[in-house]
Amino acid sequence: MGGILVRAYFRDHEVAEAGRVVMLAPPNHGSEIVDVYRDRWWFRRGTGPAGQQLGTAADSLPNTLPPLKLEVGVIAGKRSSDPWFNRLYAGDHDGKVSVASARLPEMKDMLVVDSGHTFMMNSPAVIREVKAFLKDGAFERSRSS
Repeated sequence: MGGILVRAYFRDHEVAEAGRVVMLAPPNHGSEIVDVYRDRWWFRRGTGPAGQQLGTAADSLPNTLPPLKLEVGVIAGKRSSDPWFNRLYAGDHDGKVSVASARLPEMKDMLVVDSGHTFMMNSPAVIREVKAFLKDGAFERSRSS
């Protein structure tokens, strides 16, 4: 949800010093989980009002945000150990967000890693790639391939 918060913030604000941003597994086009479980009491309790806004419909928050005017790097995961939500996805996903939903038209670079959603940020490889994009505007793996 951090990537959606960044997009919502920059919709209404400018920060002169901001030039690049890396999003980790952002539901930029919503999450199929919200579409299916939005009305369940346990989902509403667990995600609160913010979680209700992350569906895939055209009028959902992620799908109504304008393009970012920053250099955007997106890292998405393709490994899930989640037994509850796997059946909701047809393609690669991290258990919470599909790789397809993470994409943005304005992104400068994208990297798909063999990681799940919840602990992606703890991966030394992901940390290295975030640093590389913030420094140079490209992921290391992209430069070497």
